[in-house]
Amino acid sequence: MTIHNISHFIEGFQRFQTKYFDGESKLYDKLSSGQKPTTLLIGCCDSRVDPALLLDCDPGDIFVIRNVANLVPPCNEAGNQQGVSAAIQYAIEALNVKRVIIMGHEKCGGIRALMQGYTPSPKLDFIGRWMTIVEPVKQQVLHQLVSCSSDEQNRACELGAIILSLNNLRSFPWVAEREARGELALHGWYFDMSNGALLAYSERSDTFLPMVCPLGIAHHQ
Repeated sequence: MTIHNISHFIEGFQRFQTKYFDGESKLYDKLSSGQKPTTLLIGCCDSRVDPALLLDCDPGDIFVIRNVANLVPPCNEAGNQQGVSAAIQYAIEALNVKRVIIMGHEKCGGIRALMQGYTPSPKLDFIGRWMTIVEPVKQQVLHQLVSCSSDEQNRACELGAIILSLNNLRSFPWVAEREARGELALHGWYFDMSNGALLAYSERSDTFLPMVCPLGIAHHQ
């Protein structure tokens, strides 16, 4: 596909149309009355990590928020970063989701820009402003992994950003209250792009453990 070949997308919609609007089982006949996803997934806007494709979901399965580096800002009523906060509130209060997954990934451009720097627009720098959310993680990584390679530091920051966002989620009262009552579960996942694996954060061990191993490698419980 070239950048000019828009027919690729039109043909893609036609395949989507056939899959979900044709035949006896028409999914959108059910979805037209409203959405009832059980899961909120907060992912990165990177084109390589579409959550619905990674998790093989149908329309209506997950309520998705995507932003640079899959970040959650802390609860701040007076702040300017309200788009993500509004979507979180809608998923929790209006859709009554039962779980929230923060899904980070390897080789994140937002994290790389934070760690190694980049050249912003001379007029506006929305990226830099947004990435200040995870600045504490950057400083911790640079302090603790000072002798490590940039790739190792980036990965550590990617993982740390997921943990930070989980903590920021709990700063929202409706998240903390539902989690305390056992009505909401929070998960931190990491897509290891190089190996095609999925890791999950374990609060008990304070580390990321394999949930789906690379192909050909068995996962022993």
